[in-house]
Amino acid sequence: MTSRPVTAVVFAYHQIGVRCLSVLLAGGVDVRLVVTHRDSATETIWWQSVAGLAGHAGIPVIMPDDPNDPEVVSRVDDCAPDFIFSFYYRHLLTLDMLNVPNRGAFNLHGSLLPRYRGRVPVNWVLINGESETGVSLHRMVIKPDAGALVDQESVTILPNDTAHELFLKLVCAAERLLQRLLPDLLAGSWREYPLDLSAGSYFGGRRPEDGRVDWSQTAWKIHNLIRAVAPPYPGAFSDLAGRRLQIYGSYWRGESGTGDNNRIYWQSGRCFVDCSDGKRIELSHIAVDGEPLDELAFLNIFGSELKVGP
Repeated sequence: MTSRPVTAVVFAYHQIGVRCLSVLLAGGVDVRLVVTHRDSATETIWWQSVAGLAGHAGIPVIMPDDPNDPEVVSRVDDCAPDFIFSFYYRHLLTLDMLNVPNRGAFNLHGSLLPRYRGRVPVNWVLINGESETGVSLHRMVIKPDAGALVDQESVTILPNDTAHELFLKLVCAAERLLQRLLPDLLAGSWREYPLDLSAGSYFGGRRPEDGRVDWSQTAWKIHNLIRAVAPPYPGAFSDLAGRRLQIYGSYWRGESGTGDNNRIYWQSGRCFVDCSDGKRIELSHIAVDGEPLDELAFLNIFGSELKVGP
């Protein structure tokens, strides 16, 4: 007698949501419902659509404002899922929802738990100059990113990786992780390991205003902020000489500045900032008041150099 397929309800969004849902479908999971978000008009949407993929697969899709509404819980319960999976879904699920699946509810988080629990870990690991991060599949509990760990997949962070480039690495890592785990999940033979939250860290969300550059920091820290919020994120910025300077890219070589710190200037066709610690970084993509800024425009607006500190 043939056993029935494993069933699931998937809460998902963003590119990791698309790739992880793809893995489940390729692995023969009977996904009976997809819960996702409406795209926001205030965000730059550069990722594929979870709803679009579900439509191709013939899976019903809902986009509730509150996924924990009793009607949504009832609809998920009607699906009789073995699993609930959350892949970059942005809302927390309450206990009523987490108790629905027969085998449990599991979340894919974009860090090596218990480090960088909470919001936007891909941005925070760059801001903090980490050299490694990854993705973790863990059991969902009421406390965010606190349930028992199933497995992880790590990636290396290079010195000039931007948040977008790092996120693409995490997409691939998430796909590898889920493909590796899926046979054990389907067979009911996976293992779980308690997380030691005291050995980890928790970070909150970020706002566009958090991209303001503090020029008193070291060159490495300034570079890390710039690459952490580079497009498609809002970008770093500084209000200087009565104008708003937007900094959308930087390049780190670890080299010393010219000895005249706290200034932005051009040299050999490239824009640099000499920072307070005597190191410099290249500003590879800059604008002023929203308009691209090349060397000639810089000289016309600011002169030979722009002071960024005392």
